[in-house]
Amino acid sequence: MESQNKAGLPAMDGFERRAASQSDGARTCDLLVRVLALVLTLAAAIVLGVDKQTKVVPIKLVDTLPAISLPVSAKWHYLSAFTYSVASNAIASSYAALSLVLARSGKKGVMSAVIILDLLMVAMLFSSNGAALAIGLMGYQGNSHVMWAKVCTVFGRFCNQVAVSIALSLLGSILFLLLVAMRLHKKSK
Repeated sequence: MESQNKAGLPAMDGFERRAASQSDGARTCDLLVRVLALVLTLAAAIVLGVDKQTKVVPIKLVDTLPAISLPVSAKWHYLSAFTYSVASNAIASSYAALSLVLARSGKKGVMSAVIILDLLMVAMLFSSNGAALAIGLMGYQGNSHVMWAKVCTVFGRFCNQVAVSIALSLLGSILFLLLVAMRLHKKSK
């Protein structure tokens, strides 16, 4: 006769108990990493999505006339790389919320789809981070070869918010990469 514990479930030997606790620990770790990825990508989308700064800038049209002071705005949607970054972070955070539900099912087919979608999030986030970082560096350093001036000297707060958003998005993409690595490591055992 099989022994049972107080809950009426079959008793587990030491090996089964260790395997079950490792599985619970892996599930908890997966859950925490997914929640953190959700928070970071959502924060990155929000920080860049609300980024806007207006400054009054003197513009000289003709050398013989005095400069005209005009209000100039810097907004995230003026540059396609920043639009791509906001969209990809919003997609990644939405997927992270959905994957929290999908990952709980534990079905083999669903888990395979989750791994593939995690990998797609990694690719999408790293590509948007690269695009946003390239444009951000162009604004920070300018480009003397094509005579593009530094923009961050005028729009400092705007550039700082872009930098924070890229950092948050990069951390989120690293967490999605960690999720893929954890799943592949678990499958290899």
